Amino acid sequence: MSNAIVALALAAVSLGALSAQGVAPPAQSGDLKFAIIGDSGTGDTPQYEIATQLIAARAKFPYEFVIMLGDNLYYGSGQKDYQKKFEQPYKPLLDSGMKFYATLGNHDNTNEKFYKPFNMNGERFYTFRPKPGVRFFSLDSNYMDKSQTDWLEKELAASGSDWKIAFFHHPLYSSGGTHGSDTKLRDQLEPVFLKYGVDAVFSGHEHFYERIKPQNGIQYFILGNSAKLRKGGIATSEITAKGFDTDNAFMIAEITGDEMSFQTISRKGTVIDSGKFRRAERKAATND
Repeated sequence: MSNAIVALALAAVSLGALSAQGVAPPAQSGDLKFAIIGDSGTGDTPQYEIATQLIAARAKFPYEFVIMLGDNLYYGSGQKDYQKKFEQPYKPLLDSGMKFYATLGNHDNTNEKFYKPFNMNGERFYTFRPKPGVRFFSLDSNYMDKSQTDWLEKELAASGSDWKIAFFHHPLYSSGGTHGSDTKLRDQLEPVFLKYGVDAVFSGHEHFYERIKPQNGIQYFILGNSAKLRKGGIATSEITAKGFDTDNAFMIAEITGDEMSFQTISRKGTVIDSGKFRRAERKAATND
Protein backbone atom coordinates (compact mmCIF):
# COMPACT_ATOMS: atom_id res chain seq x y z
CA MET A 1 0.00 0.00 0.00
CA SER A 2 1.34 3.48 -0.82
CA ASN A 3 2.34 5.92 1.90
CA ALA A 4 -0.37 8.30 0.68
CA ILE A 5 -3.10 5.72 1.25
CA VAL A 6 -1.77 4.83 4.70
CA ALA A 7 -1.73 8.51 5.60
CA LEU A 8 -5.32 8.93 4.47
CA ALA A 9 -6.47 6.00 6.57
CA LEU A 10 -4.65 7.24 9.69
CA ALA A 11 -5.87 10.80 9.20
CA ALA A 12 -9.53 9.90 8.88
CA VAL A 13 -10.39 10.59 12.50
CA SER A 14 -8.24 13.69 12.96
CA LEU A 15 -9.54 15.24 9.76
CA GLY A 16 -13.12 14.35 10.64
CA ALA A 17 -14.07 17.55 12.45
CA LEU A 18 -12.64 19.75 9.70
CA SER A 19 -14.02 17.80 6.73
CA ALA A 20 -17.46 17.45 8.24
CA GLN A 21 -17.84 21.22 8.12
CA GLY A 22 -18.58 20.83 4.42
CA VAL A 23 -21.61 18.66 5.19
CA ALA A 24 -24.89 20.35 5.99
CA PRO A 25 -26.93 17.54 7.54
CA PRO A 26 -30.71 17.44 7.14
CA ALA A 27 -32.26 19.81 9.63
CA GLN A 28 -34.77 17.44 11.16
CA SER A 29 -33.99 14.94 13.87
CA GLY A 30 -34.96 11.84 11.95
CA ASP A 31 -36.08 8.33 12.71
CA LEU A 32 -33.39 6.58 10.65
CA LYS A 33 -30.10 7.73 9.18
CA PHE A 34 -27.92 5.68 6.83
CA ALA A 35 -25.10 6.10 4.31
CA ILE A 36 -24.56 4.70 0.82
CA ILE A 37 -21.43 3.81 -1.16
CA GLY A 38 -21.14 2.09 -4.52
CA ASP A 39 -18.39 0.57 -6.67
CA SER A 40 -16.05 1.27 -3.81
CA GLY A 41 -13.58 -1.62 -3.56
CA THR A 42 -10.48 -0.55 -5.48
CA GLY A 43 -8.03 0.00 -2.63
CA ASP A 44 -6.83 3.12 -4.43
CA THR A 45 -6.50 6.70 -3.21
CA PRO A 46 -10.01 7.86 -4.25
CA GLN A 47 -11.58 5.12 -2.13
CA TYR A 48 -9.58 6.21 0.90
CA GLU A 49 -10.43 9.86 0.30
CA ILE A 50 -14.14 9.06 0.10
CA ALA A 51 -13.76 6.94 3.25
CA THR A 52 -12.23 9.93 5.01
CA GLN A 53 -15.23 12.09 4.07
CA LEU A 54 -17.67 9.31 5.01
CA ILE A 55 -16.11 9.04 8.45
CA ALA A 56 -16.06 12.83 8.85
CA ALA A 57 -19.72 13.17 7.91
CA ARG A 58 -20.75 10.95 10.80
CA ALA A 59 -19.69 13.62 13.31
CA LYS A 60 -22.60 15.80 12.20
CA PHE A 61 -24.84 13.11 10.73
CA PRO A 62 -24.75 10.00 12.95
CA TYR A 63 -25.81 7.40 10.41
CA GLU A 64 -26.55 3.95 11.79
CA PHE A 65 -25.35 1.71 8.95
CA VAL A 66 -23.96 1.76 5.41
CA ILE A 67 -25.34 0.02 2.33
CA MET A 68 -22.91 -1.04 -0.41
CA LEU A 69 -24.14 -1.16 -4.01
CA GLY A 70 -21.80 -3.79 -5.40
CA ASP A 71 -18.30 -4.11 -6.84
CA ASN A 72 -17.16 -4.20 -3.25
CA LEU A 73 -13.82 -5.85 -4.15
CA TYR A 74 -12.23 -5.27 -7.54
CA TYR A 75 -9.41 -7.43 -8.91
CA GLY A 76 -9.53 -10.24 -6.36
CA SER A 77 -11.11 -11.39 -3.12
CA GLY A 78 -8.27 -12.81 -1.07
CA GLN A 79 -7.52 -11.89 2.53
CA LYS A 80 -5.32 -8.96 1.46
CA ASP A 81 -8.11 -7.67 -0.79
CA TYR A 82 -10.58 -7.59 2.09
CA GLN A 83 -8.00 -5.76 4.19
CA LYS A 84 -6.89 -3.17 1.65
CA LYS A 85 -10.27 -2.55 -0.01
CA PHE A 86 -12.60 -2.70 2.98
CA GLU A 87 -11.16 -3.22 6.45
CA GLN A 88 -8.47 -0.52 6.31
CA PRO A 89 -10.34 2.37 4.65
CA TYR A 90 -13.39 1.97 6.90
CA LYS A 91 -11.53 0.87 10.04
CA PRO A 92 -12.79 3.67 12.34
CA LEU A 93 -16.38 2.83 11.41
CA LEU A 94 -15.89 -0.92 11.78
CA ASP A 95 -14.15 -0.43 15.12
CA SER A 96 -17.17 1.56 16.33
CA GLY A 97 -19.50 -1.34 15.49
CA MET A 98 -20.89 0.16 12.30
CA LYS A 99 -22.68 -2.39 10.12
CA PHE A 100 -22.23 -2.54 6.36
CA TYR A 101 -24.83 -4.31 4.20
CA ALA A 102 -23.49 -5.38 0.80
CA THR A 103 -24.98 -6.46 -2.48
CA LEU A 104 -23.04 -8.27 -5.21
CA GLY A 105 -21.75 -6.51 -8.34
CA ASN A 106 -20.44 -7.96 -11.57
CA HIS A 107 -16.84 -7.65 -10.32
CA ASP A 108 -17.55 -9.42 -7.03
CA ASN A 109 -16.85 -13.02 -6.10
CA THR A 110 -20.06 -14.74 -5.02
CA ASN A 111 -18.20 -16.04 -1.96
CA GLU A 112 -18.28 -12.50 -0.58
CA LYS A 113 -21.72 -13.43 0.71
CA PHE A 114 -19.94 -15.45 3.43
CA TYR A 115 -17.78 -12.53 4.60
CA LYS A 116 -19.29 -11.65 7.95
CA PRO A 117 -18.76 -7.83 7.86
CA PHE A 118 -20.84 -7.65 4.65
CA ASN A 119 -23.83 -8.97 6.65
CA MET A 120 -25.18 -11.08 3.80
CA ASN A 121 -25.37 -14.19 5.99
CA GLY A 122 -24.38 -16.48 3.13
CA GLU A 123 -27.22 -15.33 0.86
CA ARG A 124 -27.11 -13.74 -2.60
CA PHE A 125 -30.26 -11.78 -1.75
CA TYR A 126 -31.72 -10.92 1.63
CA THR A 127 -33.79 -8.42 3.57
CA PHE A 128 -33.32 -6.57 6.84
CA ARG A 129 -35.38 -4.22 8.99
CA PRO A 130 -33.27 -1.60 10.79
CA LYS A 131 -36.32 -0.11 12.49
CA PRO A 132 -40.05 -0.80 12.56
CA GLY A 133 -41.72 0.52 9.42
CA VAL A 134 -38.57 0.47 7.26
CA ARG A 135 -37.31 -2.57 5.37
CA PHE A 136 -34.43 -2.95 2.91
CA PHE A 137 -34.20 -5.58 0.17
CA SER A 138 -30.77 -6.48 -1.21
CA LEU A 139 -30.94 -8.24 -4.58
CA ASP A 140 -28.42 -10.03 -6.77
CA SER A 141 -28.86 -8.34 -10.15
CA ASN A 142 -26.15 -10.54 -11.69
CA TYR A 143 -28.50 -13.55 -11.72
CA MET A 144 -32.12 -12.44 -11.56
CA ASP A 145 -33.98 -15.75 -11.87
CA LYS A 146 -37.50 -16.84 -10.93
CA SER A 147 -36.45 -18.12 -7.52
CA GLN A 148 -35.24 -14.64 -6.62
CA THR A 149 -38.27 -12.77 -7.97
CA ASP A 150 -40.58 -15.26 -6.23
CA TRP A 151 -38.69 -14.66 -2.98
CA LEU A 152 -38.92 -10.90 -3.49
CA GLU A 153 -42.68 -11.01 -4.05
CA LYS A 154 -43.16 -13.12 -0.95
CA GLU A 155 -41.01 -10.85 1.22
CA LEU A 156 -42.57 -7.63 -0.07
CA ALA A 157 -46.07 -8.97 0.42
CA ALA A 158 -45.31 -10.01 3.99
CA SER A 159 -43.34 -6.92 4.93
CA GLY A 160 -46.07 -4.57 6.06
CA SER A 161 -43.48 -1.78 6.14
CA ASP A 162 -44.28 1.82 5.35
CA TRP A 163 -40.92 2.17 3.61
CA LYS A 164 -39.67 -0.47 1.18
CA ILE A 165 -36.19 0.24 -0.21
CA ALA A 166 -34.39 -1.97 -2.74
CA PHE A 167 -30.68 -1.92 -3.52
CA PHE A 168 -28.71 -3.87 -6.10
CA HIS A 169 -25.91 -3.29 -8.60
CA HIS A 170 -27.33 -2.80 -12.10
CA PRO A 171 -29.60 0.24 -12.61
CA LEU A 172 -33.04 -0.11 -14.13
CA TYR A 173 -32.82 3.48 -15.37
CA SER A 174 -29.57 5.16 -16.38
CA SER A 175 -28.31 7.90 -18.67
CA GLY A 176 -24.90 6.30 -18.84
CA GLY A 177 -23.24 6.36 -22.21
CA THR A 178 -21.36 3.12 -21.48
CA HIS A 179 -24.02 0.87 -19.93
CA GLY A 180 -27.35 2.66 -19.82
CA SER A 181 -30.63 1.28 -18.49
CA ASP A 182 -30.86 -2.46 -17.90
CA THR A 183 -34.23 -2.89 -19.58
CA LYS A 184 -34.31 -6.68 -19.20
CA LEU A 185 -33.83 -6.34 -15.46
CA ARG A 186 -36.42 -3.57 -15.41
CA ASP A 187 -38.95 -5.88 -17.05
CA GLN A 188 -38.33 -8.40 -14.29
CA LEU A 189 -38.34 -6.08 -11.29
CA GLU A 190 -40.38 -2.98 -11.96
CA PRO A 191 -43.79 -4.72 -12.06
CA VAL A 192 -42.99 -6.27 -8.65
CA PHE A 193 -41.85 -2.92 -7.25
CA LEU A 194 -45.04 -1.24 -8.43
CA LYS A 195 -47.30 -4.02 -7.22
CA TYR A 196 -45.94 -3.95 -3.66
CA GLY A 197 -45.14 -0.25 -3.33
CA VAL A 198 -41.34 -0.01 -3.35
CA ASP A 199 -40.46 3.62 -2.63
CA ALA A 200 -36.76 4.01 -3.46
CA VAL A 201 -34.10 2.07 -5.36
CA PHE A 202 -30.31 2.46 -5.08
CA SER A 203 -27.94 1.00 -7.69
CA GLY A 204 -24.30 1.30 -8.76
CA HIS A 205 -22.45 -0.06 -11.81
CA GLU A 206 -22.26 3.28 -13.65
CA HIS A 207 -19.20 5.11 -12.35
CA PHE A 208 -20.99 8.38 -11.65
CA TYR A 209 -23.86 9.74 -9.58
CA GLU A 210 -27.31 10.20 -11.08
CA ARG A 211 -30.65 10.97 -9.52
CA ILE A 212 -33.36 9.83 -11.87
CA LYS A 213 -36.63 11.70 -12.19
CA PRO A 214 -39.27 9.58 -10.40
CA GLN A 215 -40.42 6.73 -12.59
CA ASN A 216 -43.98 5.53 -11.94
CA GLY A 217 -43.75 6.99 -8.45
CA ILE A 218 -40.41 5.35 -7.53
CA GLN A 219 -37.26 7.36 -6.77
CA TYR A 220 -34.15 5.85 -8.37
CA PHE A 221 -30.53 6.70 -7.54
CA ILE A 222 -27.27 5.59 -9.16
CA LEU A 223 -24.13 5.83 -7.04
CA GLY A 224 -21.22 4.02 -8.66
CA ASN A 225 -18.43 6.51 -8.07
CA SER A 226 -17.33 5.92 -4.48
CA ALA A 227 -13.91 4.85 -5.81
CA LYS A 228 -14.27 4.41 -9.55
CA LEU A 229 -15.05 7.37 -11.83
CA ARG A 230 -16.13 7.66 -15.46
CA LYS A 231 -15.67 11.35 -16.22
CA GLY A 232 -18.23 12.63 -18.69
CA GLY A 233 -20.08 9.33 -18.46
CA ILE A 234 -23.59 10.78 -18.27
CA ALA A 235 -25.19 11.23 -21.68
CA THR A 236 -27.92 13.75 -22.42
CA SER A 237 -31.19 12.28 -21.23
CA GLU A 238 -34.68 13.39 -20.29
CA ILE A 239 -34.72 11.13 -17.22
CA THR A 240 -31.86 12.88 -15.39
CA ALA A 241 -32.88 15.04 -12.44
CA LYS A 242 -29.25 15.56 -11.32
CA GLY A 243 -25.97 14.15 -12.54
CA PHE A 244 -22.40 14.28 -11.28
CA ASP A 245 -19.60 12.68 -13.27
CA THR A 246 -16.56 14.81 -12.48
CA ASP A 247 -15.50 13.38 -9.12
CA ASN A 248 -16.15 10.59 -6.62
CA ALA A 249 -19.05 10.69 -4.17
CA PHE A 250 -21.08 8.98 -1.44
CA MET A 251 -24.56 9.59 -0.02
CA ILE A 252 -26.27 10.05 3.32
CA ALA A 253 -30.01 9.74 3.81
CA GLU A 254 -32.58 10.17 6.56
CA ILE A 255 -36.10 8.83 6.89
CA THR A 256 -38.48 10.89 8.99
CA GLY A 257 -42.04 9.62 8.91
CA ASP A 258 -43.22 9.61 5.30
CA GLU A 259 -40.29 11.63 4.02
CA MET A 260 -36.75 10.78 2.99
CA SER A 261 -34.09 13.48 2.73
CA PHE A 262 -30.73 12.85 1.09
CA GLN A 263 -27.39 14.45 0.31
CA THR A 264 -24.67 13.45 -2.12
CA ILE A 265 -21.18 14.50 -1.06
CA SER A 266 -18.05 14.66 -3.21
CA ARG A 267 -14.53 13.50 -2.47
CA LYS A 268 -13.71 17.09 -1.49
CA GLY A 269 -16.59 17.26 1.00
CA THR A 270 -18.88 19.40 -1.16
CA VAL A 271 -22.61 18.69 -1.18
CA ILE A 272 -23.35 18.27 -4.88
CA ASP A 273 -26.99 17.21 -4.62
CA SER A 274 -29.66 17.23 -1.94
CA GLY A 275 -33.40 16.99 -1.65
CA LYS A 276 -36.30 15.11 -0.17
CA PHE A 277 -39.28 13.11 -1.33
CA ARG A 278 -42.28 11.39 0.16
CA ARG A 279 -43.00 7.70 -0.03
CA ALA A 280 -45.80 6.55 -2.28
CA GLU A 281 -49.14 6.52 -0.47
CA ARG A 282 -50.87 3.16 -0.46
CA LYS A 283 -53.09 1.04 1.65
CA ALA A 284 -50.75 -1.32 3.45
CA ALA A 285 -50.25 -2.76 6.90
CA THR A 286 -47.71 -0.92 9.02
CA ASN A 287 -47.00 -3.51 11.69
CA ASP A 288 -43.54 -4.56 10.45
